[in-house]
Amino acid sequence: MAVIHHTDLKPTKLELLASWLPSRPWYLGAGEPELAKAGGFRLDDPQGEVGIEFLVVTDTSGTHPTSYLVPLTYRGAPLDGAEHALVGTMEHGVLGRRWAYDGCHDPVLVTQLLALIEGRVHAQDQNTSDTPDREVTRSYIGDSLALTELTATAATDDQEGTELPAPQGTALRLHRVLRPAPDNAPFLPPEAMGHVAGSWRVPDGTRARGLLVVLHAGPRT
Repeated sequence: MAVIHHTDLKPTKLELLASWLPSRPWYLGAGEPELAKAGGFRLDDPQGEVGIEFLVVTDTSGTHPTSYLVPLTYRGAPLDGAEHALVGTMEHGVLGRRWAYDGCHDPVLVTQLLALIEGRVHAQDQNTSDTPDREVTRSYIGDSLALTELTATAATDDQEGTELPAPQGTALRLHRVLRPAPDNAPFLPPEAMGHVAGSWRVPDGTRARGLLVVLHAGPRT
């Protein structure tokens, strides 16, 4: 299990993201983001080398607050071939310099996310070591072979999120712009063969729930 260190980060994650988010095609703001942490969860790296966090942040700089899903990985050295996915570097009070990456382009995060969808691993609390996050739910109705061709190197961004394609039309879709589901009951599209859903805080102090990740079985209509 990953150990959560309660220590200083310079710059902070929110400071890094305030500079990085406006460069993303799915960012809806027009100016400098005003970010607040709104939720998220962690996954464990079996090798204990890479920190994996699915961070939810809310931007209140615009007319309407918008929440974003930002999967991040934290590494003790640069990830070869992933310069385009670097969010920035931080000085960690315990671990020293950390390289933070857009996790959709990091093979360790993608592998563990697929394991979460399949039910082989469990989401972990964002702030407490060795504590499952019971608010994160998942489903999967396929077989393991359907996921073997999904790779981080093929991740592409558009105005709604990030997609990792695989042969025969299978695709893993990460919803970057989060939308609360009606009655907090996330609706799965008919072609979905798996999903991850979770909760986050909204500015009025209540909690919203919605889809974070959907595994699509074939071309979407």
